[in-house]
Amino acid sequence: MKVLLDNDVQETALRADVLAGLTAPRKWLPPKWFYDARGSELFEQITELPEYYPTRSERAILTARADEIARLTSARTLIELGAGYSTKTKLLLEALPLTSFVPMDVSPSALAAAAGQIADDFPGLAVHPVVADFTEHLGELPEGPGRLVAFLGGTIGNFEPADRARFFTGVRGVLRPGEHLLLGTDLVKSPRVLVPAYDDASGVTAEFNKNVLRVLNRRLDADFDVDGFAHVALWDADAEWIEMRLRARWPMRVTIPAVGLVVELAAGEEIRTEISAKFRRGGVGKELAEAGFTLDRWWTDPAGRFALSLARAVP
Repeated sequence: MKVLLDNDVQETALRADVLAGLTAPRKWLPPKWFYDARGSELFEQITELPEYYPTRSERAILTARADEIARLTSARTLIELGAGYSTKTKLLLEALPLTSFVPMDVSPSALAAAAGQIADDFPGLAVHPVVADFTEHLGELPEGPGRLVAFLGGTIGNFEPADRARFFTGVRGVLRPGEHLLLGTDLVKSPRVLVPAYDDASGVTAEFNKNVLRVLNRRLDADFDVDGFAHVALWDADAEWIEMRLRARWPMRVTIPAVGLVVELAAGEEIRTEISAKFRRGGVGKELAEAGFTLDRWWTDPAGRFALSLARAVP
């Protein structure tokens, strides 16, 4: 396993994010800190919830289109960004004429489990897991014949527009003309469908959201009262994204000794922990074109809730 994001680098990044986010006028924390071992397990549970349609929808597209993706790309090297447990990726691994698979993720535990299982399931495939942050380490993507970069699950929605543009440009910068990006995007739809997907009746998403506080308590010796926060999921119709927040149930004074910070929270004050932008075909095509891609294929599930697009790097 190649490690570009060791404990020291992670700790430095975590401290910088906490200082920036929790001293801002509107407090925030980035969603990548959800994903310790427990956070990764909780997210896998979320993907199986009845309210959470994106995983099922994307899996349906991959099931229907994996052979077509293989025909269109002839990819020999598959690079998966934010791989997690690579559950859906097996559909691609079965269809593509691959010689190597490179899963990249910030969670070493999820990556090790996935890489081990895939090596067992596909004994002729070279598996090269990389512990890395795809917002920082795109330049470290390995060379290989006929690369296909997969960024699935709608994770692109966690980026604000300017960050999305930088990300797409970064991916294009490491791909040769003719190589491909396979992108999963959740689509704009009724809040009656969207909001329950991020606020399920059984409370798994709430536990996932609060897990970021447990990460800070463990890694930075913070003293957040996790039960003192309510999980909030809201649809922003203007931005066309879901926001997940943690709302203080009562006034709090939180100390974070590792960064020398004391955070005062009023009752009802919120910390934004995630955005999940929703997309339309025209917008996705425009953003990809601006980064140097052409949108070759656009597939949706039968209900039109989720899209998978295949984009080709152009000169």
